[in-house]
Amino acid sequence: MGLNAFFAFVVVGAMGISWQTGMGAIFWGAVGLFLLTLFRIRYWMISNIPFSLRIGITSGIGLFIALMGLKNTGVIVANKDTLVMIGDLSSHGVLLGILGFFIITVLSSRHFHAAVLVSIVVTSCCGLFFGDVHFSGVYSIPPDISGVIGEVDLSGALSLELAGIIFSFMLINLFDSSGTLIGVTDKAGLIDSNGKFPNMNKALCVDSVSSVAGAFIGTSSVTACIESTSGVAVGGRTGLTAVVVGVMFLLVMFFSPLVAMVPPYATAGALIFVGVLMTSSLARVNWDDFTESVPAFITTVMMPFTFSITEGIALGFMSYCIMKVCTGRWRDLNLCVVVVATLFALKIILVD
Repeated sequence: MGLNAFFAFVVVGAMGISWQTGMGAIFWGAVGLFLLTLFRIRYWMISNIPFSLRIGITSGIGLFIALMGLKNTGVIVANKDTLVMIGDLSSHGVLLGILGFFIITVLSSRHFHAAVLVSIVVTSCCGLFFGDVHFSGVYSIPPDISGVIGEVDLSGALSLELAGIIFSFMLINLFDSSGTLIGVTDKAGLIDSNGKFPNMNKALCVDSVSSVAGAFIGTSSVTACIESTSGVAVGGRTGLTAVVVGVMFLLVMFFSPLVAMVPPYATAGALIFVGVLMTSSLARVNWDDFTESVPAFITTVMMPFTFSITEGIALGFMSYCIMKVCTGRWRDLNLCVVVVATLFALKIILVD
């Protein structure tokens, strides 16, 4: 969503660039991402992320997901003076969202794998009595997208003025998707004893090729979703899980009225529960070593506070370098950390 917001509100909205040219910038940024993946530079970067930052990324994504869940339930709402505040806890939507969360936690503690599905069904059925669920049909034809397919302006995006935009798109996509993949693989237990990610480059190739193709069909972001951790929470571990979900998404395109019946608070409990699972990784951080714990903490809290995975990773990497250099432990830094921190610093100076 960070890339979507940057595209819609900054590139097209504030800068006044046409959406076709913006799609061209996304395309060239995705090509750069593909080249980084093809030459295994992206895999090298992910494999050399320090353990504490890796935990910070996983936990930060967990807090981010929990924040979205709390927002969808109405437990927390916006406030112009204090940014956020407690919502109306007597509201039926809030109560049903909380009910859904506890259904998941209780059933999961009893090792019932369909806990999330049961929670969604129960809370949606309860929503019927409050008029939140409205039946508007079963079948629908997907909307016509012929007006956006192939409308990408590739030549218009190849201008010096858009170089910073292309770099930003590449950097945001790189670390949004990489951070998500780290979080998902960590909670799925797919990282080996050496801290490496077997077959990660295959996943990265799929991600980068999808980003290139996405620009041609008119979408501003094709990336791994942090909600994937909900599948991991109920036992998903292999590519078959992703394939089944993909097929179901295709089918849902023709049954969108049914999906639209599910109120936001019905799925919010699952997001909060996934947040609980992912933030548990913080227990593995060495809190006695401030050069490790402080960057991990900054990474974790800045993801939800900035509402951006990329910004959390950026501040985590830069703080890691600062802590190591200022405490005389610069030898702990590897080339990957220095390069990534430098790239983020350049983005802040030259683009932001």
